[in-house]
Amino acid sequence: MIPPAVDPKAFRQEKAWSYSAPFVECRFDPQGRFVFASAQDFTIQRWELSSGKQVALRGHESWVRAMGFDPGGEWFITGGYDGQLIWWPAQDPQPQPHRKFQAHDGWIRALAINPDGKLLATVGNDLVVKLWELATGKLLAELTGHESHIYNVAFHPGGQDLATCDLKGVIKHWSVPQQKLLRELKAQPLHKYDTTFRAHIGGARAMRFDPQGKFLACGGITEVSNAFAGVGKPAVVLLEWSSGKQHLVYKAQKRGVVWGLVFHPQQFWLAVSGGAGGWAFFFRGKQAAPFHTQKLPASARGLDLHPNQVQVAICDYARQMRIYTLAPKNSQT
Repeated sequence: MIPPAVDPKAFRQEKAWSYSAPFVECRFDPQGRFVFASAQDFTIQRWELSSGKQVALRGHESWVRAMGFDPGGEWFITGGYDGQLIWWPAQDPQPQPHRKFQAHDGWIRALAINPDGKLLATVGNDLVVKLWELATGKLLAELTGHESHIYNVAFHPGGQDLATCDLKGVIKHWSVPQQKLLRELKAQPLHKYDTTFRAHIGGARAMRFDPQGKFLACGGITEVSNAFAGVGKPAVVLLEWSSGKQHLVYKAQKRGVVWGLVFHPQQFWLAVSGGAGGWAFFFRGKQAAPFHTQKLPASARGLDLHPNQVQVAICDYARQMRIYTLAPKNSQT
């Protein structure tokens, strides 16, 4: 397969769809036919990219931030702040809940599906990491050890290891086959205790491995000056997975939180932030500064990379589901 021509500095909006409520998170389906975005009215909206046809998915009783697909794109799985997991037939004309149950006591903040599509991992405010059989929804294991709300989860590309990160920036490395904790890592810049408001703030609001599994990137907020109002700077911490060595890749001078992270196969990362406006940051490897920064029209809430590696989805607080392109400006596509 010939890699597509991309140019981060040509990053620009192609199209956008409006909605009646601010968005929370978004994902492309693996076939690249649809983009799904959850909204603050508890619905999930699905758009067909070619036609713009919009369909609403209703079933959750709170916000949805946890989203994922099986590798073939047949099933769309969502986890809500209502603690419920729902399986949706992703390609149906009018998707209805196929399987729905209470999975956690409190918020489900994130979910991940392993590379072969057999396992689903979920995390949330009940401090438990749960492993499920994706095909049946059967609970396989409960992993405990976190002492703070668990903000994110990611399977290593090898499929045998799982990473979870909590409010205090504590990252736990679990063996999936052995269902046990192997070690603990830290992303300290993504946590602070505010002595004025007597509150902890932090956590990996976004977390991704690169495709080779060499690095784990965690995005969030750093240098918080007001925990109550969430005033701080967007940041990404990069961890070398084998050694656990920490690299602070980028600390923005803007105000906000990194809510989305993706790794592009042409060896760069894209992060988006929301807070006092929205920003997109492109960076490579362990570089301490981005090679391209771009202002977004509004505070970004979610981010995903299309399977074609050219289109990017960003949903925002301004009630817009936006599709961007990385294609060079002289491209015919």
